[in-house]
Amino acid sequence: MTAGLPDPESGPEATQDYTAARRTLLASIVITWMGFSVLFPLIAPVGREMGLSEFQITSIIGTSSLVVFLASPIWGRLSDRYGRKRILLVGVFGFAAGTLLFNSVLTLGLTGVLGGTALYLCLLGARWIHACIMSAAMPSSTAYMADITSFAQRTKGMGAAGAANNLGGIIGPSLAALAVFGLLFPLWLMAGLALLNGLLVWWLLPESPRFTGAASVGSGRPMSPRMPYTDRRILPFVVVGVLMFMGAALVQQTMGFRFQDALGLTAMQTASVFGVAMMLAAACSLFSQAVIVQRMELAPFTLLRLAIPLLIVAFAMMALLNDRWGLTAAMMVQGLGMGLAAPGFMAGASMAVTPQEQGAVAGVAGACPPLGFSIGPLLGGWLYQIDPVLPYACAAGVYLVLLLAMGWIGRRVTVHAP
Repeated sequence: MTAGLPDPESGPEATQDYTAARRTLLASIVITWMGFSVLFPLIAPVGREMGLSEFQITSIIGTSSLVVFLASPIWGRLSDRYGRKRILLVGVFGFAAGTLLFNSVLTLGLTGVLGGTALYLCLLGARWIHACIMSAAMPSSTAYMADITSFAQRTKGMGAAGAANNLGGIIGPSLAALAVFGLLFPLWLMAGLALLNGLLVWWLLPESPRFTGAASVGSGRPMSPRMPYTDRRILPFVVVGVLMFMGAALVQQTMGFRFQDALGLTAMQTASVFGVAMMLAAACSLFSQAVIVQRMELAPFTLLRLAIPLLIVAFAMMALLNDRWGLTAAMMVQGLGMGLAAPGFMAGASMAVTPQEQGAVAGVAGACPPLGFSIGPLLGGWLYQIDPVLPYACAAGVYLVLLLAMGWIGRRVTVHAP
C-alpha cells in the first residue's frame, strides 16, 4: 500500500493524489483533538468537586504540557528515523492508555478513595505519563502532512490539519453535555474512541512517502540532527507561537472558573455552558482555516499579523464582560484569531527548513504549543486567585507587546525553497 506513494517534493510527481492518506490522517487528528478538548469544560468543575484549588487544577494541565514540550522534539526526530506511521501509532495508542489511567485516578478522587495531596500527586503523575507518550502523535502527524504536501501547498495543508483540530474542538466540548450521565462519562467515552483511533491509523494509514521501502525505515536510517529552538530560520515563529499558545491556554484553563463564578453555575451547568462556548469558538476557528486560509493565498507571517489584533480584542472582552453571551462572543473572536494564527505558525516553520528536516522542525514547532500551555495555565490560575480579570488583562498586554514587535520579528523571517 505504501509503495505507490512517491515523494511530493519530487518535481512532476508533486501532482500525485494523496487523498486517501490525507483523509485518514485528518480523521485521526479530529479524534485526537476531541480527546484533548472534551477535558477543558470538565476539568474546572471536576477539580472543584474533588476539593482542588484553582492553581492545583490548572497546574495539572500546565505541568503535563511541559512534559509534552520536552518530549515532542525527541519524538519528531524519531519519526525521521523510524517513520511517521510508527511514531504516530505510539502516540495514538499511548493517548488511549493514558486516558484510561487519568480517568481511573479521577474516579478515585470523586468517590473519595483518594483525596488531598495524595490525589493531587496521583493526578499529576497520571497526566505526566499520559503526556509523555501521547506527545508522539503531534510532531509525527505534522511531519506526515508536510511529507504529502508540496512546498506551494504547505500553508493549505497545515490549514487543513488545523481545521481538523478545530472540528475535534467542536465535537469534543459538545460531548460535555453527556456529563448528565456522570461527570466523567464523556472522558470514558473518549477513552474508547481513542482506542478506535489507534486501530484506524494502524489499518488505513500508509507509511509516509519519504519512508517507503524496507531500507527507508528502521535502525539503519540516521536520526535527523537536533534542531535548536534558536535556529535563526525558525526563531521568529517559535517566539510568536509560544506567546500565542500561552494566551490560548490561559483562556481555556481559567474560563471555566470565569463562567461558573460570574454566572453562579453548578458544576454540571458549567460543563454544559462552557462546553457550548468552546464549541462556538472552535467553529469560528474552523471557519478561519477552512475558508480564509484555504481560499486566500496569504503568506504564513501575514496570517499572524492579521491574527494578533483579533486576539487582543478577544482578551479585552474577556476582562470587561461578565454575562454569558458576552464571554461566549469573546471566545468566538479568539477562535477566529487562532484559526488564522495556527496554520501560519506551523506552515511558516515548515517552509523555513529543508524537506530532510521536517521531522525535526515538526518536533520543535509541536513543542511550542505545550510550552505555551505550560506557562498559560500556571500563570492564569495564580492570577485568577488574585482577581478574575487579571489573567485576561495580562494576556491582552502580552499580545499588545507582540503586535508592536511584529515588524522587527517579521524582518527576521526566512523562507527556503526545497
